Amino acid sequence: MALGRSRGRERTVDYWPGFVDALATLLLVFVFLLSVFMLAQFFLSQEITGKETVLARLTAQIRQLSEILALERANTGSLEEQIASLRASLRIAETERDKLRGEGGGADVKALASELEAERALSGQQISQIALLNQQIAALRRQLAALEDALEASEKTNRESQTKIADLGQRLNLALAQRVQELQRYRSEFFGRLRQILGNRPEIRVVGDRFVFQSEVFFDRGSAALRPEARPELDKLAAALLDLEKEIPADIPWVLRVDGHTDTRPIATAQFPSNWELSAARAISVVQYLISRGLKPDRLVAAGFGEFQPLDPGATEEAFSRNRRIELKLTER
Repeated sequence: MALGRSRGRERTVDYWPGFVDALATLLLVFVFLLSVFMLAQFFLSQEITGKETVLARLTAQIRQLSEILALERANTGSLEEQIASLRASLRIAETERDKLRGEGGGADVKALASELEAERALSGQQISQIALLNQQIAALRRQLAALEDALEASEKTNRESQTKIADLGQRLNLALAQRVQELQRYRSEFFGRLRQILGNRPEIRVVGDRFVFQSEVFFDRGSAALRPEARPELDKLAAALLDLEKEIPADIPWVLRVDGHTDTRPIATAQFPSNWELSAARAISVVQYLISRGLKPDRLVAAGFGEFQPLDPGATEEAFSRNRRIELKLTER
């Protein structure tokens, strides 16, 4: 009766580790998406920083040109006032000249005529300066218009870049979701095949998205050498993986992770100073055997967890047996 109860408890499916692994997978996907988003934000900030630098430089040039334009306008106003004053003086001089001519004052007329010619020469020079200033103002206006066009083009390019980045992020999220769904479908098919091949055996369980083999199926106590009885089981596993490898598209980065676990009782031998070494060595033995059966090394991962992820926290022989295990998980690279 005690043996029956032990086997009954051993067949009980513990869903909690599967739920934890599902959450871990979800967290990895979220971290990956967050990394992609941060990378996109980094490139966007770099581009925006460059645009802001160009914009600041253009703004400084516009401000400088505006100051020059205001100065030139002030100078132009001053010159126009001088021209108006000179023209008034010219009219007064011409009036005085005509008056003196009527009175017969020849010498004074000559003096006034000379003064009038000097005023005219000065007025012509100032008119030339005004024309030159007008040309400079027109050139500055053309430069200002060109800078405004360049600023508008830069803003348009920035808006287009932001739109492209948003579109790229949506496409990346969609592609990632499709890949996750495809891998989930092939994982389900793989587990279905293994259930059919391995049958309903108490020492082999399905926990969440993992196949769990008791270590005694493959190894003797405290050993990492495969038992002869383990090879037929691993041959079935290798055959199922080889068939699946032909169906999964090459662009899906899948791997089979082989995890080694031990119970909490310490081990300290020359070959295995701790449970870390023992669990890792067992996982490596399984991986090496699968490679010998034709599986590609880049599709396999060996990991050792020691005694630090138990399925059963108890300290009984039954708990120790449950925790000594090899887990197989089809996951992303």
